[in-house]
Amino acid sequence: MAASPITFISPEQYLEMEREAEYKSEYYEGEVVAMSGASRAHNLLAGNLIGELRQQMRGRSCEAYPGDMRVSIGRQRYFYPDVSAVCGEPKFADHSPDTLQNPAFVAGILSPATERLDRGYKAEGYRRIESLRQYLLASQDHVHVELYTRGEDGKWILTEASSKEDTVELDSIGCRLKVADLYEKVRIGEGNTAA
Repeated sequence: MAASPITFISPEQYLEMEREAEYKSEYYEGEVVAMSGASRAHNLLAGNLIGELRQQMRGRSCEAYPGDMRVSIGRQRYFYPDVSAVCGEPKFADHSPDTLQNPAFVAGILSPATERLDRGYKAEGYRRIESLRQYLLASQDHVHVELYTRGEDGKWILTEASSKEDTVELDSIGCRLKVADLYEKVRIGEGNTAA
C-alpha cells in the first residue's frame, strides 16, 4: 500500500466508494489510501498460500480468501490482507458479503514498500480483532516466515521459519504449511521491489 491519502471521510462513505471503485483502497481512521500493484514474487507467495489452504480446507467448514476480501477492524479501519481465512460461519460488516469481520487467520506478504505498514499499524489493527488467532508474515526478499499466534492468555507468541524444510502450524484454521510449498517457484531477489 503506497500512495497519498485522500480527504477524511466516514466509514460509510468509504464502503460506498470502495464498492464502486475500479481500484482497491484501504481505510485508516478517516483516510483512504490507494493500494499499489504487486510483484511476481508477491503474487506467487499469495497464490501458493491460498492454494495450500484451499486444498487442506476441502470438506471442512473453513474458507480462505485472496487479497480482494476486505477485513474490518471495528468501524475505523478496513484492510485487504493478502490472504484471510475463517472456520465456521463468516460474519460480514453489513448487507454485502465483501467485508469480513471474524477472520481466524490473516497473512501479509512483505515487500520493501509494505513491510513497515504490515508490521506497524496493520499488525496492531489485526491484533484488535477478537476472532483472530494467527497472523502470518512472509518475506518476498528471502525465505522467512513469521507466525504470530494468540495464546490462551491473550499474549502473542512469535514462531519463525527460515528454511524450506520447515513446516508452520496454522492451528487457527487446522492447516499445516510447508515453507517449501509457500516459496515454490519464487525466485528470491528477482526484482521484488514492488508491493
